[in-house]
Amino acid sequence: MIQHIGNVALLVKDYDEALTFYIDKLGFTLLEDIDLRDDPKADKRWVVISPPGSTETRLLLARADNDMQRSALGNQAGGRVFLFLFTDDFWRDYNAYKGRGVEFVREDPRNEAYGTVAVFKDLYGNLWDLIEPCER
Repeated sequence: MIQHIGNVALLVKDYDEALTFYIDKLGFTLLEDIDLRDDPKADKRWVVISPPGSTETRLLLARADNDMQRSALGNQAGGRVFLFLFTDDFWRDYNAYKGRGVEFVREDPRNEAYGTVAVFKDLYGNLWDLIEPCER
């Protein structure tokens, strides 16, 4: 049996502002943007993005459309790091993100047993690790 996680739902306030952040600031790729509206007044889309070079796990941007979902915006992991973005060149991406205005929570990246890491916030406040894993 072969399985993998295909999509991880990420709550967003607005599809277009989220796309601007993930594409313009993080360099993600838009894979799908499908209008799902049954009601022309509703704003329902199937929006899937991925980091450059990613082939399996992708983010499904899910617009928060009720009070419970809106209350979880920016806190999908209860204040812990929510997503872990692996890179093949930490300093390239760290410097590019800083140059594009991405907010890093701790100013200094760290060398840990598992790799070089820095924590940043997305546009809603969810915490991410940017990690270049150690070679093992």
